[in-house]
Amino acid sequence: MAGINRVILIGNLGKDPEIRYLEGNVARVNFSLATTEFFKDKDGNRIEHTEWHNIVFWRSLAESANKLLKKGLQVYLEGKLQTRQWQDKEGNKRQTTEVVGEHFLRSEEHTSELQSRLHLVCRLLLE
Repeated sequence: MAGINRVILIGNLGKDPEIRYLEGNVARVNFSLATTEFFKDKDGNRIEHTEWHNIVFWRSLAESANKLLKKGLQVYLEGKLQTRQWQDKEGNKRQTTEVVGEHFLRSEEHTSELQSRLHLVCRLLLE
């Protein structure tokens, strides 16, 4: 059986997207996305935890994200996890894990589509 590499996030952009054009004029945009969850500790105190995610979009999706997304905006996105490795200028091995985005919705513009996607996700999680 094949594995599943699927990420669904709803969060707020931590910074404006940064676009770069690589060899062959291929667009790549990246930004950080914050997801916040709340829970109660053993003493009943409400705790807030924010997780930061590195997001990457490629090609035409990168160009769309660069035009439509801004710091602070809430967004729904789907994608997959990808880990990449490289050597920095000093020769040290570096590694990062990113969400490679495949689809996004700005929450204020696509309320009905967002609600139907969330409904589907909830159904899948409960099965």
